[in-house]
Amino acid sequence: MDPSVESGRGCQDVNPQFLQQLRELDIPEEAAKQALLYTRNVSAEEAAMYYFNKLENEEEGDEEHAFKMVFVVNMDLAMGVGKVAAQVGHGAVGLYQTLQEKNSWREMAWKWDQSGAKKVVLQGTNVAHLLELQALAMSLNLPTYLVQDAGVTQVEAGSRTVLAIMGEENTVNNVTGSLKLL
Repeated sequence: MDPSVESGRGCQDVNPQFLQQLRELDIPEEAAKQALLYTRNVSAEEAAMYYFNKLENEEEGDEEHAFKMVFVVNMDLAMGVGKVAAQVGHGAVGLYQTLQEKNSWREMAWKWDQSGAKKVVLQGTNVAHLLELQALAMSLNLPTYLVQDAGVTQVEAGSRTVLAIMGEENTVNNVTGSLKLL
């Protein structure tokens, strides 16, 4: 934390709309305010990135490795909010089922659950981007699951909507760390 923010010098009011957006991400109110002040109220996204990076750095200091599940949404499909939510749900279930295939992955799922079951939803550009991320994740021995839609509602059958990835945070961040939050 910036010392000038902690001491109250240069303290300003936080943008209430950005604060609400951060609260919707389940970021505690005081932490959300600190993140907004530290990032000078530029945007909720900047403050969220600061908060999650700070949280991640704190977790890196822990003896146990933290794990997370990441969902990369194919933004090229222009799905509605409900459709995205359903596709992320398919990704979570599909990835969790994939984790049951290997003993090491089952253990990872257990550790992930014990460390808070962190889940993050990010923006992917298009299907080629999702496939590129999946190949990189697989090269790092991370379990993945790529959702293909049945085509009943908003997108064509077989459309690749969401890529789900799981693993130690540092390793997953090597794949998705540069992507924006959804």
